[in-house]
Amino acid sequence: MELRPLTFVATLYHTCMSTTPTSSIEENEIILGTGMGPLRFGATMDEVRALVGEPEEIEESDEDDDFEHQAWNYHEEDYLLSLYFDREDDFRLSCIETDNPSMRLFGEAIYGRSVDQVKALMQRHGQAAPELETMEEGAVRLSYEQSMIDLYFEEGELQFVNFGVFINDAMEVQWPK
Repeated sequence: MELRPLTFVATLYHTCMSTTPTSSIEENEIILGTGMGPLRFGATMDEVRALVGEPEEIEESDEDDDFEHQAWNYHEEDYLLSLYFDREDDFRLSCIETDNPSMRLFGEAIYGRSVDQVKALMQRHGQAAPELETMEEGAVRLSYEQSMIDLYFEEGELQFVNFGVFINDAMEVQWPK
């Protein structure tokens, strides 16, 4: 059965708004190095299209970008989901960015949490030594290079997350199995 974008979004909404306990395999669960919910790093464009439908917008990288890529953007009612496909990786899904208020990490809701709360969550799960950077416009980026995740905070609260497939020390992509 093919899920159309609205069906997928409705499923995500229902999962997020349910009052029953959530599991770590739900639609909005970020799994480091693997993906989010049913979206798995390494998926082809056709596989992603079968899961979430046609993107509402496709952005091509600029000529001066280090990595040639396509970004597929899905504008939902209260959030944006961007999926990145790099040419170097045969246009397989390699990065996800979202500001979904229902996003989860290690089974816990993270949207709106403070930098200290997110750092504590990451530390409880063996993710230490983050890099903290204050951006020009005042936003704060919390980065975990080994885990390929950047978390962005505005006014002290987590607003969006960018995360990708793992890359080893030899700069080789480590596709999930």
